[in-house]
Amino acid sequence: MKIIYGIKNCNTVKKVLTYLDEHAIPYTFHDYKKAGITKDRLESWCRQAGWEALVNKKGTTWRQLDDTVKEGVTDAASAIALMAAHTSVIKRPVIEEQDKILSIGWNEEALQQLK
Repeated sequence: MKIIYGIKNCNTVKKVLTYLDEHAIPYTFHDYKKAGITKDRLESWCRQAGWEALVNKKGTTWRQLDDTVKEGVTDAASAIALMAAHTSVIKRPVIEEQDKILSIGWNEEALQQLK
């Protein structure tokens, strides 16, 4: 079963969930704002996709961070610490199946592959 990681009020997450529902693709939703996200999961994602793909530098949360915090994100360890402390900085959604990332963010081509 596919697991969609994100937060309910994110427009991109809503768009992906609507797409999955419309195409009858089964999934489980993990709201990491409410349920949290483990360091192990973040480490796994960084190994698979690279921390740069996971940190959303275009979002409000990133822009509101102090510049010294932003400048301190230079590698996977610092990115994981930031994402664990500020889950809203994780690019959304992350779609995973059997511990493998299938897609990060809105990617219609990747979504079509899920059918």
